[in-house]
Amino acid sequence: MINNDKYKTLISHLTGLGKIAVAYSGGVDSSFLLAAAKIAVGENAVGITIDSPALPRYELEDSKRTAALIGAKHIIIESPDIEEEVKQNPVNRCYFCKKLEFGSVIAEALKLGIVNVIDGSNADDVKDFRPGFKATRELKVASPLLELGITKSEVREFSKELNLPTWNKPAYACLFSRIPYGQEIKPEDLIKVEKSEKFFIDKGFRTIRVRCHDTIARIEVLKEELESLFREPLREEINLTLKSFGFKYVTIDIEGYRMGSMNEVLNKL
Repeated sequence: MINNDKYKTLISHLTGLGKIAVAYSGGVDSSFLLAAAKIAVGENAVGITIDSPALPRYELEDSKRTAALIGAKHIIIESPDIEEEVKQNPVNRCYFCKKLEFGSVIAEALKLGIVNVIDGSNADDVKDFRPGFKATRELKVASPLLELGITKSEVREFSKELNLPTWNKPAYACLFSRIPYGQEIKPEDLIKVEKSEKFFIDKGFRTIRVRCHDTIARIEVLKEELESLFREPLREEINLTLKSFGFKYVTIDIEGYRMGSMNEVLNKL
């Protein structure tokens, strides 16, 4: 066992739940939580993934591989439609989205006789604008990492000790977060974003966001990688490739990647 008081407290807490359903995306936090739940309650732990337009295909495949490595039961719920409240993309879009997704997770868990549904929100998540928290509170979804004060860096540390491949995986947010508030979320825009970000990932960029401002792509990479985007032949390849995916204009955000950049407009409203 990992020799850390927070980790031991987490395992003890999860053990006391008996049966656990983890809202599982395959990201750093939910992968660690699923692994911890498997350690705590064995076969009584299950990961439930919502396969929606917000989830890229490569992230879905990652979730399958990681769940298999953990040895946990993994259920995938297909949810191909974008509900109207989400599609209109209001400032509190995340609330409506989480309410719908966690509602589906809870319903699936109840079919298995599981009443304890948990998510991977960690102690650092309270620093950003997270309207989805209201939904999890209303639905009584627990966030043990947050409640026990476990931070992102600690999740990565524990994940590394458990030999999880996600320990150094870049932070990720759903594809809906690439669309500015007030701009309708369209499947074709999500496809453009997914293809564009996969292009950058294949080029070796680990942290990448391609924000979709209608026909304009706004590219965010780490500041130390900005200069590389302007070098030939990569610059021209980026331009031509993203335009082939449906963007008319391709721009680079010279401020670089920062978490929740779409939320910056909220301070001006």
